[in-house]
Amino acid sequence: MPSAVTRPMLPEAMGMSDRALLLATDLNRLMVQTGGEGEIDDKDGRVGAVLQKALALLGTPYRWGGTSPEKGFDCSGLVGYVFQNALGIELPRISREMARNGEAVKDTASMNAGDLVFFGRRGRVDHVGIYLGEGRFVHAPRTGRTVSVSRMDSGYWANKFMEARRVEGI
Repeated sequence: MPSAVTRPMLPEAMGMSDRALLLATDLNRLMVQTGGEGEIDDKDGRVGAVLQKALALLGTPYRWGGTSPEKGFDCSGLVGYVFQNALGIELPRISREMARNGEAVKDTASMNAGDLVFFGRRGRVDHVGIYLGEGRFVHAPRTGRTVSVSRMDSGYWANKFMEARRVEGI
C-alpha cells in the first residue's frame, strides 16, 4: 500500500463514503503505530475513540452555535461534542477559550492525532479543529459546508494556523 504522504490529495469527485473509508484506512494505519517521532502512541485507545467519533460526523451540516449531529455543528460545537461523547471530557464552549486550556504543543512536528488545532486572524483565535495526522484536520468549516477534513499546509488554512494544544486526559 502506498504511503499516505505520497498519495495525491483526495479527488473532489470521490463520494463522501469513499472519502471517509480512505481516511479511516489511513487513520487505522496511523493508530497502530507506537513510539518514535511523529507516530501515535494510543495504547489505551483514547486517541482512536476521538478520531472515530469525529470521522463518524463527516457530512454533518455546519450551523452557527450548533452542538449536535441532529441540528448541526459550528467548529467549537463539533470539537466539544466529540470529546464529551468519545471520552467524557468537557471542553470550553468557544474556540478562544479552548485555546487557553491543555498543554501547548511546541511546534507542528510535535503534533499528535487528537490535538486541537487553532486558526485565526490578526492574532485572535476564531476556529478550531481536531488534528488527524499527516497535515490533516477535521472541522466544521463555515455556513453552507459540512463537517469535513482539510489540509493545514495548503489552501485557505495554511496561512491561518496559530497553535496546537493537547487536551488533558488524551
